[in-house]
Amino acid sequence: MYTLKTRAAFDSAHFLSGYNGKCANIHGHRWTVEVCVSEDSLIEAGEKRGMVIDFGDLKHEVRALADFYDHALIYEKGTLKEKTLEALKEENFRLIEVPFRPTAECFAKAFYDSFKEKYLPVRSVTVYETPENCAVYEGER
Repeated sequence: MYTLKTRAAFDSAHFLSGYNGKCANIHGHRWTVEVCVSEDSLIEAGEKRGMVIDFGDLKHEVRALADFYDHALIYEKGTLKEKTLEALKEENFRLIEVPFRPTAECFAKAFYDSFKEKYLPVRSVTVYETPENCAVYEGER
């Protein structure tokens, strides 16, 4: 099996609603997303012959995802009061609502699903919340 990896990083804030600890407060991370794609065989013809996927194409998709989440407050749907959301929007803060708790584990699964929808041969997605701590989601092959 052939495997390629690439990564991109973004800075954003989040909080964990209902959590009993420091992470209940808004705080930021330099998130790093590492995507691993794999295939049993290489492309056999054309300009991409001998490749699993063009690194440029893979890097473009991972970078686009990182750029989307960069410099935003990411929050779980239903965890901020409408008044709070209105005030943040009035101040022109960049907000991204997600349908899951914004943990490294949930991001890894959501990013994996996003790459799968783009028909990339994704094998796993690793999301680093800090340089030492990460979550990995490996899909079924």
